[in-house]
Amino acid sequence: MRYFLTALVMGLTLTCFGQNLTAAQLLDNAINYHDPNNLWSAFNDEFTVVMTTPNSPKRTSIVNIDLNSGYFSVAATRDSTTTTYTIDKEKCSMYYNGKLLDSIKAKEKNMSCDRATLYKNYYTYLYGLPMKLKDPGTNLDEKVVNKTFMGKDYLTLRVTYDEGVGSDVWYFYFNPNTYAMDVYQFFKTDENGKEKPDTGEYILLSGETQINGIKVPKVRAWYYNKDDKYLGTDTLIE
Repeated sequence: MRYFLTALVMGLTLTCFGQNLTAAQLLDNAINYHDPNNLWSAFNDEFTVVMTTPNSPKRTSIVNIDLNSGYFSVAATRDSTTTTYTIDKEKCSMYYNGKLLDSIKAKEKNMSCDRATLYKNYYTYLYGLPMKLKDPGTNLDEKVVNKTFMGKDYLTLRVTYDEGVGSDVWYFYFNPNTYAMDVYQFFKTDENGKEKPDTGEYILLSGETQINGIKVPKVRAWYYNKDDKYLGTDTLIE
């Protein structure tokens, strides 16, 4: 009985504390879990991600991010083909199987500097979460919502973005005991900025590793919101 009462009191305390947290406090707690030494702003490291999708060969991407110098590169290999995008400050370079391409040859290979920027934003955003939620143009709803997702209880942040930054609505699900980020989800919006419930995806995070001293999810599994259809998995290779 004593152990039951102790667990009950602890559970009630955590629940009440979660309800009293502001969005800014929850985000600070989550960042303190993932990046306790504030290393993200000076991130400079390389990591490898293997993407698996149904009915397609795996893709192995070697990603290099140096926030101090403004350098980014991703070299993705699928079967016997490797495409490499590099952004060094404002200069974009593209390679196909190690050969530097001009803009004409890059277009023939369906490669572009716009795609290089897309990859830079994608990897920097996803692997910089939750720290990236401090970026300018990011708007946190003030209220922290207690939600149950796939049978687990979470403290949830709703996030929107200024025009020109992003139009999707994102939800971030944090473990109420550790503040680790376990799930995130996004929805598209209509012309009035209203969420479209049958759009977007959710991403289940599992495992944990460290890159540059920062705790990051090892596995990201992607699904459609509409029908829970599985899309693919990104796995960090140590």
